[in-house]
Amino acid sequence: MIDTVREIETPEGVSLRLRAAGALPRAQAWTVDLFLRLAVFFIAMIPLSLFGKGGNGLAMLLMFALLWAYSVVCEVWLDGQTLGKRALGLRVVNADGTPVTWLPSVVRNLLRVVDALPGVYGVGLASTLIDPHARRLGDIVAGTMVIHAQDLPAGQQVPMLAALPLPLVLAADEQAALVEFAERAGQLTVQRQEELANLLTPLTGQRDTAAIRQLVAHANWLLGRA
Repeated sequence: MIDTVREIETPEGVSLRLRAAGALPRAQAWTVDLFLRLAVFFIAMIPLSLFGKGGNGLAMLLMFALLWAYSVVCEVWLDGQTLGKRALGLRVVNADGTPVTWLPSVVRNLLRVVDALPGVYGVGLASTLIDPHARRLGDIVAGTMVIHAQDLPAGQQVPMLAALPLPLVLAADEQAALVEFAERAGQLTVQRQEELANLLTPLTGQRDTAAIRQLVAHANWLLGRA
C-alpha cells in the first residue's frame, strides 16, 4: 500500500529517482480500466447481437482484445499508461526508468493470470507488499515497475535525439546540469537557449542551434539512450 522510491544510476553516472506506486493506486487504476472495458464490450454487443453467430464470433474477438491486448497496446503506444493508469497518474516503465517496450509489457500482462491467484489478486498483492519496490510478480519477471507519472525521473522529458558521447569526462554535477538544460530548453526562448548553449562552445565546438542540438544529443547519451 505504501509508495516507495527507487534510485537508479545510468551507466554514465546520472542519478534517477523513481517513485513506485503502491497496491492501492494500482488497484484503483485497474478498476477504472475494468469498467471502461466492460462499457466498451456491452455497448459493442448492442449492434453485434443483431448478426447472430457472426456477431457472437466478433464479440468473442472483442472480449479477447479487451482482456489481453488492451493493456499491452496502451502501455506501449501511450507511454506506459492505460486509460486507468492515466486517470490515476501512473505509468509503467522498465526497471531502469526507460519506456516499457513490447516484450516486457506482454510478459507482465500475461502473468496477471498468476498474480490473480487464488482470486482478487492474492499473489499480486502479497508480492507488492513483500517487494521493496511494490512490484507484483509479473513486474518482477518482466523487469518493469509502476511509478507515479507526475514524478518523472530527471531526464525523462529530454527530447529524443541520436545519442552522442561526450568528448571529455564531466563531473556528476556538470552532467546533471547538462541533462537539466536539455530537459528545460523547450521552456525557454530560442534566444535564451542559444545564449546558454553558446557558453558551452568549448565543449561542443558549435554555436546557436547546432550547439543546442549537440547538447541534447549529449544528454541522450548521459541518459543511456541509444
